[in-house]
Amino acid sequence: MATRRLVVGITGATGAVYGLQLLRRARALGLRTHLVVTPAGVLNAHHELGLDRKSLEAEADESHAPGDVGACVASGSFDTAAMVIAPCSMKTLAAVAHGFSDNLLTRAADVTLKERRRLVLLVRETPLNLAHLRNMTAVTEMGGIIFPPLPAFYNRPKSIDDMVADTVERVLALVGTDGAAPQAWQGL
Repeated sequence: MATRRLVVGITGATGAVYGLQLLRRARALGLRTHLVVTPAGVLNAHHELGLDRKSLEAEADESHAPGDVGACVASGSFDTAAMVIAPCSMKTLAAVAHGFSDNLLTRAADVTLKERRRLVLLVRETPLNLAHLRNMTAVTEMGGIIFPPLPAFYNRPKSIDDMVADTVERVLALVGTDGAAPQAWQGL
């Protein structure tokens, strides 16, 4: 059986740790990761995590420049299990919602949708305005999944790392990854 591929996008929205931990956990579960990180994503990863582009790209099996619209992930013929944009800025959400494939990240998302594969967007913004909500609706109507990284407090997380890890596990389970282990609600 061929190794499953996961496309991971990282944008300039706050929460670069979600993308980083997603890459690490996906690798541990045997997925082959393809990373596309925007320039704003690199700035944010540096600010929040102290990582430069090279360090961030080292966490993926392959990385692709956002301007490389000829990369393998830009084509539907390149089979992938899913794509996750973590975190997803409102700018990227708007581009995906309106089919504005102006860079490799948004082109790969468009390809994911057209091929009817799982696209999960960990949108990061608050409060939301009407444009944000309408763009989320448009992506949902196209088959994408809007997944704000909201913590599950019923699991009684003890740290931010616990909250991030639970979100990452939930996302990996959502895209059908064997071995993903989100903490399920057991009832009262």
